[in-house]
Amino acid sequence: MTVTTYKWTIERYHRAIEAGIFDDQPIELLRGDLIVMPPEREPHAYYNTEAADYLRTLLGERAKIRDAKPVTLPNNSEPAPDIAIVKPLGEVYLEHHPYPEDIFWIIEFSNATLNKDLGEKKDIYAEAGIIEYWVVNLKYKQLQVFRDLEKGQYKTELTLTTGTITPLAFPDVSVQVERLIGMSY
Repeated sequence: MTVTTYKWTIERYHRAIEAGIFDDQPIELLRGDLIVMPPEREPHAYYNTEAADYLRTLLGERAKIRDAKPVTLPNNSEPAPDIAIVKPLGEVYLEHHPYPEDIFWIIEFSNATLNKDLGEKKDIYAEAGIIEYWVVNLKYKQLQVFRDLEKGQYKTELTLTTGTITPLAFPDVSVQVERLIGMSY
């Protein structure tokens, strides 16, 4: 006997949320599958908050920094990245979460979820056309940067522990790596 799994669409997922079905459990939708989000430990929450505040200072009104809020992707995915740097579209976000064309880049802070963040999530973001994806590896204190999309895959991967990185969307902005990986708080 073959087992068939049910794949959620964005529309059905939104209807289930509106009906309150998932009110007791933080989840995200990845390629049609419901994924229970693990609890956030103190270091993860701390570094995420500090980095979001730092990016708000760097970017000002040029971008909106969304902490652990959903983004809607075309591959039946609605992840809630730790930080999404998006276009400041104001009340547009009352109607829908940011779409790929609204997203400058995404950052995930990773310890227990490192394999998922460097595997499935990286692939989902690339397939959706997210131009840049950063993973802050809390265990090894490094920043992994994925960029230069080609045919739904990132062609460039950088691993940084010091120095600065310039986001593709903001070539005039230098982000201090140490501020993201927790080495200069």
